[in-house]
Amino acid sequence: MALSLPSSGEAREDRYAPLAEINVTPMVDVMLVLLVIFMITAPLLTVGVPLDLPKSQAAQLTASKKPVIISLNRHSEVFIGDERVGTDELEGRLSTLAAEDPGRIVYVRSDRTNTYAQLMNTLGLINRAGFSKVSLVAEAAVTPK
Repeated sequence: MALSLPSSGEAREDRYAPLAEINVTPMVDVMLVLLVIFMITAPLLTVGVPLDLPKSQAAQLTASKKPVIISLNRHSEVFIGDERVGTDELEGRLSTLAAEDPGRIVYVRSDRTNTYAQLMNTLGLINRAGFSKVSLVAEAAVTPK
């Protein structure tokens, strides 16, 4: 048996050849981590006033414009979005928002411990400010199967 060695001018076949494929595994890993982060944080980006909402079996509404969200907590404090607003300045703030766009929907969230009179007073202020589209927000009721 004879063994032939390549001469100095011949190319060796066992040399490293660059790989022309793109490794997408790290990119997929990063995208999955971002997806999980956004799935966790998206529900937290809604209004942050903690309320114990009543249950309802009505269908959910979809809004095309950014709505005005009014919240009444169990201590009868009023919030526009996340910002606490005094009852004396509520109508003025709502009038300003209604002047910008009177067709916006106003969502009213109220703690279940609030009285009907407190809710009706707030709805009256919203109406006097110039809004005509008002919806009450409730959690979906769990129906037994």
